Parts: sequence; C-alpha cells; structure tokens
Amino acid sequence: MTSSPEPKPQPTGTKYKRVLLKISGEALMGDQGFGLHPPTVQRIANEVKSVSEMGVEICMVIGGGNIFRGLAGSAQGMERTTADYMGMLATVMNALAMQSALEGLGVFTRVISAIRMDEVAEPYIRRRAVRHLEKKRVCIFAAGTGNPYFTTDTAATLRANEMACEAIFKGTKVDGVYDKDPVKFDDAKRYDTVSYDDVLAKRLGVMDASAIALARDNMLPIIVFSLDEPGGFRGILAGEGTYTTVQG
Repeated sequence: MTSSPEPKPQPTGTKYKRVLLKISGEALMGDQGFGLHPPTVQRIANEVKSVSEMGVEICMVIGGGNIFRGLAGSAQGMERTTADYMGMLATVMNALAMQSALEGLGVFTRVISAIRMDEVAEPYIRRRAVRHLEKKRVCIFAAGTGNPYFTTDTAATLRANEMACEAIFKGTKVDGVYDKDPVKFDDAKRYDTVSYDDVLAKRLGVMDASAIALARDNMLPIIVFSLDEPGGFRGILAGEGTYTTVQG
C-alpha cells in the first residue's frame, strides 16, 4: 500500500514564509476546568490547516497548564525540578493530541521533543526540523527546552529563532495587548504596537521576561491575537483582523 504524497509547497499570499504559533495548554481545554476538549483541539487544528494551505511553514509550541503546571506543583511543596519535568511531559501529551487532529485533516505533522522518547516523538535535531518545515510539515516542539526553570514561552522564542521564523504568533483569549485587563476593566485600551521594553517595564504579561528579552535581542516580532476568533490566525496572515505587534 502506498502512502499519500506529501503536499507540494504553494506560493504564500502573506509576507510571512515561516512562523511559530504559541498557545497555552489551557487553550485546549475549552470550557472544561482540566484536560483536553477534543472539539477545541479540532477547531485549532482547522485554523492551522487553513494557514498551512496558504503555503506558510508552521512551527507550534503548546503549553501544558491544562494537565500540569510545574510552578504550581512547586508552590504546593513539590521539588521544583521534578515539577518542571512533569510539566514538560504534559506538553508532549498536548502535542500528540494536536498531531492526531492535524493528521486527521491530512496535514503532515511531526512532534519533536526536547526530551528523548523515541517511541512517541522525534528527538530535537535542528537541521532535521528545518527540513521538515521545508517539506511543509507542521513541526510541534514539545517538552519545552528540555531544562527545568524555563517556561514554554521561552522555549517558543528559542525554537522560533533556531528555525529562523519571521514572527511568533501568540494565541490568547483576547485580541491583543491591553494596558490593563480588558475582562476586568471596560476602559482598557488595546495597543496596535508596543515595544519589547514597554512590555517588560509595564509588565503587560505577553510572555515571561526571558522570552521577551530573547525576542528583543533577535528583533523577532510577537503578534498577539485572539485564538477564539474563527479564522483569526489565517486572517492576520492575510493582512486582516485585530491584533497587537510587539516589536522594537
């Protein structure tokens, strides 16, 4: 039996050729308080597929907070390094769920883990990952950086730089970066653009400080948008929609 041919690269209708999509683990649990919500995973997979069909090369990093958050475990008395490793394993579970959803849609996908677990994921080898992207396979980077004390935000920025991505797309619950919490304050104002230094100085909560500093040092823009807006990911790549750009 022969396998289906992999998709040939298509011309992209966006200024971005290669991007990294960063989403939290909580984004996969829908309205549940814990775990995975399969319809939500499927909806996000559909969004990723629509962007892949534009010819954009896509990396993904997914947090693990819907299953286990290392910092929370540490706060409850667990040894921090062990708690962080457990959090990394949670990201692998989420990555496998997303891979299953994407491949169900016919999108060739590779889960690449910073912690070796050869039976379920590829080990992280930069050149191999780049080759996957060149073949239009979606690469989901799991297990963070493979080291404790680093968040998946930092892992996303690190991998985006290593893969020569042109931007990080940070999918959140709101349509950009605000001067204060728009859920709590009706007079919250959204930034169209904001500098890395302002994000750090004003503690705007886009990503953790290490991730913002790494993006700033490499002039890697971060585009913050609402993952709950249907078609939002594709729309922004097509030059539409509402979002905030974090840049120098």
